[in-house]
Amino acid sequence: MTMLTNETLVSQPEFQRRLVWTNRHKQLFVETVLDGMPFPEIFFCDGSVDLNTGAGTTLLVDGQQRVTTLYQYFTGSDQFKPGDSIKPYADLDPEKKAAFLNYDVVVRDLGSLSMDEVREVFRRMNSTNYSLNAMEVNNARFDGALKKAAEDMSTWKVFEEHRVFTTVDVRRMGDVRWCLDVIITVMSGYFSRSDSHEDYLERYNDEFSEGQEIEVALFDCLSLLSTLNLDSKSRVWQKNDLFTLTVEIYRLGAKSCTDSDGLAVALKEFFYDVELVTSGGVPEKHSKAIQYRDDVISGTNERARRVRRGEVISGLISPFFKNG
Repeated sequence: MTMLTNETLVSQPEFQRRLVWTNRHKQLFVETVLDGMPFPEIFFCDGSVDLNTGAGTTLLVDGQQRVTTLYQYFTGSDQFKPGDSIKPYADLDPEKKAAFLNYDVVVRDLGSLSMDEVREVFRRMNSTNYSLNAMEVNNARFDGALKKAAEDMSTWKVFEEHRVFTTVDVRRMGDVRWCLDVIITVMSGYFSRSDSHEDYLERYNDEFSEGQEIEVALFDCLSLLSTLNLDSKSRVWQKNDLFTLTVEIYRLGAKSCTDSDGLAVALKEFFYDVELVTSGGVPEKHSKAIQYRDDVISGTNERARRVRRGEVISGLISPFFKNG
């Protein structure tokens, strides 16, 4: 605690990813310490040294979130909310304060290492047998309300019934990423790739008050599509097409659909036209299908292409909705 206060312990070297725990995770960890239970070792190494004064720093190679959480609790930081589960440090009796400060932390001191060696140690400690994609990295960093909403959505039967996600999608968290894309898009509008994931995961890590309302509305969107009885091989159930349809139906309001039969026919005919589009000459009536197909197969996650696809689909389906 003293080293953190006088900044001789550097708790976030630039090579570390900044981890984000929910407040409940922090509470559970502090409870572990207050109960005198152990937690895994943390790793230190030597930092910089002032050769004139001999004063030096220590780098925290691994254990940043644990150490930071303890410090937030100790200092009464507003980034840690004790809630009803534990007393603030300032309110502990002297014996409890002494026990907290005397808690044994297992530390592995790696000694003097170059920064390249420190980075390599950190990489190996946090490596897997394959490169992590963005969603897998965020999964390791966030475990809060918004991520849970996306995880819950990814388990809906509609995706399994229509084989929306492949085995590889599920193994590499592509299903959760897709659901997160949809949830954030209906909240904020179209964006490029997964650019907004980290910002929204952090913003709604502790609380996602509008989550239930959004989940219900999205469930209605997918339920509406299921009732249209379109062919199982229809483009409606391909991830990129389903993404755009779900977002645009959400905007119109699934329950405001006034002609589901007409909607089914329109989607069937449109996606039939999309499949017919080739690089050669095509009838003028296929102009929207040509634009859509180009935007759905190339640079599909770019914001501009998502916006154009949304405009095409919105124009197609809005006549069948009360709010269209």
